[in-house]
Amino acid sequence: MRQTRTTTHRLRRRFLRPVPLAVAAALVAGTGALVPLLANGAESTCSVDYQVSGQWSNGFQGSVAVTNKGAALTSWKLTFEFAGGEKVTQGWNGEWKQSGTDVAVNNASWNGSLGKGDTVTAGFLGSRSGATSAPVAFQLNGRSCSSGADTSPDPGDPTVAPSFSESSSPTPTPTATATETPTPTATATPTPSATPTTEAAAYAPPAGLVKPLGEVWDHMASTYPDIYGFKNYGFDQIIANKGTVNYCVRWDSDNPVTATLRDSIQTTLQKQFGKWMADLTENGKGYDDWPYSSVKVKVVGWAVKDRATLKWNDDSVDVYVNNLDSGGVPQCAEPCGRFFHQDGDYSQCPGKEAHHYDQSLWLTKGMGFGGAGGDWGQRVDQEYFTGGLDSENLHIYLHEVGHTFGLDDFYDWTPSGVGGFIMNAGSATEITEFDQWMLRDFWHHIKSRYGY
Repeated sequence: MRQTRTTTHRLRRRFLRPVPLAVAAALVAGTGALVPLLANGAESTCSVDYQVSGQWSNGFQGSVAVTNKGAALTSWKLTFEFAGGEKVTQGWNGEWKQSGTDVAVNNASWNGSLGKGDTVTAGFLGSRSGATSAPVAFQLNGRSCSSGADTSPDPGDPTVAPSFSESSSPTPTPTATATETPTPTATATPTPSATPTTEAAAYAPPAGLVKPLGEVWDHMASTYPDIYGFKNYGFDQIIANKGTVNYCVRWDSDNPVTATLRDSIQTTLQKQFGKWMADLTENGKGYDDWPYSSVKVKVVGWAVKDRATLKWNDDSVDVYVNNLDSGGVPQCAEPCGRFFHQDGDYSQCPGKEAHHYDQSLWLTKGMGFGGAGGDWGQRVDQEYFTGGLDSENLHIYLHEVGHTFGLDDFYDWTPSGVGGFIMNAGSATEITEFDQWMLRDFWHHIKSRYGY
């Protein structure tokens, strides 16, 4: 099939570069002395690799990779102790509990099997009131683990957190090989029909944000190839689809999906995507002529390599089996995707326009921390997303949705007078007021294309 992609400024790539334990401990504790990870036992049936992948004023993000060196396990429990008053506030890829300084992580329902030589990684967000130090006394099912951490500082690693960086591998594009850039065809302005609103509040950002918002827009306008002419931002998709966003889930994983998990993923998408949409409203109405007071999020398709991965047989969503892009990743049918048909022509899609999808949620097993986002959708780690279904904020996913709506990264500069915000990766774990106003400001600049 023809592989296409949009202009490069829409595709944002982010991967967290973990800070080795030795570096993290020295940085936050202000000393070169490291806290040993393990009790000195005669036998070791496991090893651990503890990583700090990002830090901010009162919190941090970490992960623990544990490798089983003993007999195969059908279930596992990892325990360790924090030494500096840290608290786990949110975790994934396991069931996290903390009592005092003692932390316990039990396997999730899908990753309990741990054969000899197998490794499982569990991640978390934590809070801290002061300096952070390395955990101690790691045990797997009650037996001490040896240290798998890198104990020699890497001069290439950052000396301040957070530690987000660009990467070209894996390539977070919706299709592995890009051969041409589609030119969106202008179409008639659709008539909003979901929950149109009237008498919207006039655009009036807080006085203290006017300058940094102007700086952000000027920066994007000078670095994006065609910031006004590009017509596949999330705003465009929602208006073209009359107040609805249709998702395809690209299940880049061999973990099974029950009907309950399928439905929970849709519920989580509705909740998390809805956080951005709520920022386009005020007092129950669309803000600054935004035509919807709410946006409906639907999962209309699933793409998998093996149909047996999906543990349901109903026809509530379209299922695409072994429909792979050139990189071997399952995807829903191109004739049904807005990314490939920005002119709205879904005549070759089975089921026609009613079965089209606007964005893809690309869930990749073993991707680790970080992600990618653009007009095509969002890509994050599968176990991070499914492990955080009950979380209040899936901050990596939320960051990537910001890119779908055109918001930029802030790798090398910070707007005047503003602190942490979710589009400045690693500096916030929820959408902030400044994120909200960047979204509103973007809409304010492009809304004239719809006659507002």
